[in-house]
Amino acid sequence: MDTQSYTPVHPGVGMDENFFSLDDILLSHERLSSRTECTFPRLGFLEKSSDSHDIPEGTKMELPLWMSKGLYERKRRVVSVELPKVYKEGWRTVFSADPKVVDLQKMGPYYYGLGSQMLHFDSPENTEIAQALLQTFIGRFRRTMDSSQNAYNEDTSALVERLDCLERNLFRAGQSGLNSFQSWERGQASQLTASNLVLNYRKRKITDLQP
Repeated sequence: MDTQSYTPVHPGVGMDENFFSLDDILLSHERLSSRTECTFPRLGFLEKSSDSHDIPEGTKMELPLWMSKGLYERKRRVVSVELPKVYKEGWRTVFSADPKVVDLQKMGPYYYGLGSQMLHFDSPENTEIAQALLQTFIGRFRRTMDSSQNAYNEDTSALVERLDCLERNLFRAGQSGLNSFQSWERGQASQLTASNLVLNYRKRKITDLQP
């Protein structure tokens, strides 16, 4: 039986996160262009381009996603986050025209994941962003799964190099299902066996019946 030193944990869905998922851990370190909306006293050492003792209001910084979410407050503005260009109107127009031609890997390996997390920041464009994410996924899904089903025992590197992290996981799931089906057709699928619990129960039952 095949064994793995690490059992992959699937990332969260939508705005939810799974902190046991390596993909979500890497996603949380994606950097966002942010702007301070108040003075951060005695934290000037964090801004290497300035000699100030404090971080003044209006300072532009690159912050990881996890920190941006932690500092963002609706009632008290601490930081504001700039929308990455791939989610702005210009790129949304490109995706709406033909999402299949876009190289999502170049746009960032977590296009869907980061886009979903950007909905935390109450942008006036949130509705359009969410709709663009959904329509992009729908527009690319069939091609992704068709490719996974028609590339049996072939080099798939060219097929997956343009896919986002989520799409790659779907592609691998499709390949795994196809491989299992092909093994079943050839009679190479693993045989069904009784669980240890059932076997132990039978042993105890036989022992009880013995004089």
